[in-house]
Amino acid sequence: MREVRLKLLVVGPLLLAMAQASAEQTLYRWVDDEGVVHYSDHVPQVYSSRDHEILNDQGVAVRHVEGAATEEELAERARLAALQEAETEAALLQARNDQVLLDTYLSIQEIEGLRDRRLELLGAQLNATELYLESLVTRLSELRLTANNFKPYSEDPDARPVPQFLELDMTRTADSIGLYEETLMRTRDQQDTLTESFAIDIQRFQELTGG
Repeated sequence: MREVRLKLLVVGPLLLAMAQASAEQTLYRWVDDEGVVHYSDHVPQVYSSRDHEILNDQGVAVRHVEGAATEEELAERARLAALQEAETEAALLQARNDQVLLDTYLSIQEIEGLRDRRLELLGAQLNATELYLESLVTRLSELRLTANNFKPYSEDPDARPVPQFLELDMTRTADSIGLYEETLMRTRDQQDTLTESFAIDIQRFQELTGG
């Protein structure tokens, strides 16, 4: 009788532990390459690096295990993160610009007044450039008219070669005309850019102030 009791004392806890281990067995839910959902006590090694779920004894998911991301998924995550960062920076920049706009002007009339003054300055620069450019064109025409008396511009076989100073003067005048024409184009572009920039500021000021 004593021997039976000893056996029960030894075997009983062992059976209880085995029963508990069986009851606490982990259940997994995973999907194969064909899209079929599987339930098992382990995830096959070929699918272990993919998303799967751990279920409780009632079959309810209690934990989601995220699998290793593919190169395409990593690239997409990086793209989305960069896009979100760019959007955040743009929003912060817009907020700063809005604050500067509100701190700088009290009314639309102030914005328009500053715009008109800057456009007036650019207009004066344009007029001065155009006048000087006109004088350069006139001077080049006169120099070329003079050069027509010399070779290689003259058809007279007895004409002397064009003087070096005259050739140099024509070259420099032509180069100056090119530079001032570029300046004229840049100034006109500045006019357009300035007008557009102030139009955006006026519209934004109206949105921020409601009128």
